Amino acid sequence: MTSKGLLASAIATGAVAAVGALAAVGWRRFRAKLTANSLVLNETLPIHSKWWRDHAKERGEMLYVAIGDSAAQGIGASRPDRSYVGVLADDIRSLTGRSLRVVNLSISGATTELAVLDQLPRLAKLRPDLVTVAIGANDIALWDPARFERNMRAILDVVPDDAIVADLPCFHFPKNERKVAVANRILRRLAAERGLTVVPLHELTKRQGLRGILTQFAEDMFHPNDHGYRVWADAFRPALLALVARRLVDAGHDHAEVA
Repeated sequence: MTSKGLLASAIATGAVAAVGALAAVGWRRFRAKLTANSLVLNETLPIHSKWWRDHAKERGEMLYVAIGDSAAQGIGASRPDRSYVGVLADDIRSLTGRSLRVVNLSISGATTELAVLDQLPRLAKLRPDLVTVAIGANDIALWDPARFERNMRAILDVVPDDAIVADLPCFHFPKNERKVAVANRILRRLAAERGLTVVPLHELTKRQGLRGILTQFAEDMFHPNDHGYRVWADAFRPALLALVARRLVDAGHDHAEVA
């Protein structure tokens, strides 16, 4: 190789190294920013939890119970009631014209195992008209298919026959998506065995694509923002409002028979 060729090669190698170094620095700064943003969102955990506990004391002609994790709590939303649970609650009130009590049993960070231990005993004390279930995303971090199936089976065994269950949302990263695919196959099989309705949360969140990643996540790039939670509500809405409509018809028939 000529001296000019060696020089060009050295320059190219140096340029690649410089780009790589800049990319590494940029990635470290991005990760540091996400960590800082996560800490900020963590400060909202007790605020959201208290908000839902306080509102669970309100009376209502109907009772809606949610089983879930931080998504049901609305972490990442501008207000707790802008979680998908809050959006759906407003939909139910609008459709029925009735007051609605919402008992949000969810806990931020909950796995299916924690839901079995904490949320199911509290569910047993209630007589809900409507139940939604969205749990399992936190199981992906320490993925154990057998444990997930055991806990999900325990949850689906005790929820009402007309409970509406969401599959796990899209994680977008291939490594996690492979685990999510297994989890969703397990969930759908267990739900089918029990005749439960599963709504396509994964399909709908995956369909949002790159634009959804850029516009529908909170500052930690993990929890949805207000826009993202509306997408979650969209996944539940058709099945939930159809169930509400059936309940209204059944209530009308019962009233007519009594009269």
